[in-house]
Amino acid sequence: MTQTPELKTRNSCPPYIWAFTTYFAEGLPFVLIRTISSFFFRAAGVSLEVTGLTSLYGLPWILKFLWAPYLDFYESKRKWLLLTQGTLTLLFGIIAFFCLFSWSVPFIALFFFLASIVAATHDTAIDGYYLEVLDKEGQAKFVGYRVMAYRIAMMFGSGVIVTLGSHSGWFWAFFLSVIIFAGLFIFHTNRLPHVERKKKSIQSLFHKIFAPRFWLFLIFWCVIVFAFHSIYQNTFLVSLPLASLVGICLLVSLFLLVLLRKPILFYIRNSPDSNYAQAFLSFIDRKNITAIILFIIFVRAGEFMLSAMLGPFFIDFGFKDHYGWITGIVGLPCSILGAMAGGWMIAQFSFRKMIWPFLLAQNVTNLAYMALAFILPIVLDNVPVHTDGTSLTALLLISGVTAFDHFAGGLGTAVLMTFLMGLCAGEFKAAHYAIGTGLMSVSAVYAGSFSGFLVNWLGYAFFFGTSFVFSLPGMILIFYLPAGCMGTANKKS
Repeated sequence: MTQTPELKTRNSCPPYIWAFTTYFAEGLPFVLIRTISSFFFRAAGVSLEVTGLTSLYGLPWILKFLWAPYLDFYESKRKWLLLTQGTLTLLFGIIAFFCLFSWSVPFIALFFFLASIVAATHDTAIDGYYLEVLDKEGQAKFVGYRVMAYRIAMMFGSGVIVTLGSHSGWFWAFFLSVIIFAGLFIFHTNRLPHVERKKKSIQSLFHKIFAPRFWLFLIFWCVIVFAFHSIYQNTFLVSLPLASLVGICLLVSLFLLVLLRKPILFYIRNSPDSNYAQAFLSFIDRKNITAIILFIIFVRAGEFMLSAMLGPFFIDFGFKDHYGWITGIVGLPCSILGAMAGGWMIAQFSFRKMIWPFLLAQNVTNLAYMALAFILPIVLDNVPVHTDGTSLTALLLISGVTAFDHFAGGLGTAVLMTFLMGLCAGEFKAAHYAIGTGLMSVSAVYAGSFSGFLVNWLGYAFFFGTSFVFSLPGMILIFYLPAGCMGTANKKS
């Protein structure tokens, strides 16, 4: 039994359909914001360093654990899902409109950031819905559909959206995404099962959020921002590029988190009646929790560094017009095969046996791109090209590496989703999954933000090799994860 039968609705669709459509809806805004944005800004002439800072759009995916408990205790995940999906439709409509004007790049950057906040909340709602609607057997059964749908959405964005943007203009590319979001919103409004019991009303949440302390908190941060701006304008900091300044702020914030970890944990443990405290305590009360957290943070560091610079890599090597079709025609089927093979092999041979080879395959991709970056200049200089300036040999090399990349990415995604699902327990499923994915996004923001600097310093080939080195801590930590169901952590007895 994978659904609660007494709560089914007459017109609802079965799990294999809504698991696919909801995770397609989760993957599309993610690829638009986290991947295509870097391609878009680089194509618009933005510097490589600033393009690398599009990784900062990942901040809401890190911080979403702060509001994830609200999704557990207010309204239903279904309502949150629909609310955020409709908001994303509106925001990408605004982005598409601004693409008509050459002066609007800063405004597009702002709306991308707003969309990232909504998309991170949208992810939390979908993940929580999936975990609440299906039991453990159902979650394992449909994990392949989740991964496949998510990867298809990413390939659709990297293939179709990018190709349309490069050839017909970014207005039409983002307008297509608006049409898709709107279609998914209408479909989910009418066919998504009502399988959750409603909790506190969303109106009571708004009353709680917009209490007097919220406005005091807002005023406090406005003062901080104004003070920082004054200091910035009147000190040597004004001579630093924006990218360097953001990098410094990121490093400072990381050190502050390390220094303040004990007071934060003390506050949590001494607030037992708080939803936040319950969610966090139930997450960290596990055997070898330090190894688990470090594994989550580092497991995708190398992959995030690689993905942050793939779009610029294609552009700078002269393959801007080929990026879309290579990703869509070559990458999409390989990604689907990887996702389905990953889910099947985990079910057949166990998570514990598959985690190491799958993650190794995912990270060896970085070395494949390093070899490609070394070989491409030689090929382009010595192999004859067609009349349109295209080298068939170069395209075959790029297509081969892309195929391997997306097949291995499908395997890696399957194993990571299974791991994070195994960490979710009790009534805090949405919060636990948000904490897990938020920790995973930490490396995305920090590693991705410095990627542009590293490429300028090392060049693409050595950068890709360095990104593989950053993947090693995550693979080593596999051996320190505690035994348990599907290799995940067990609660302490």
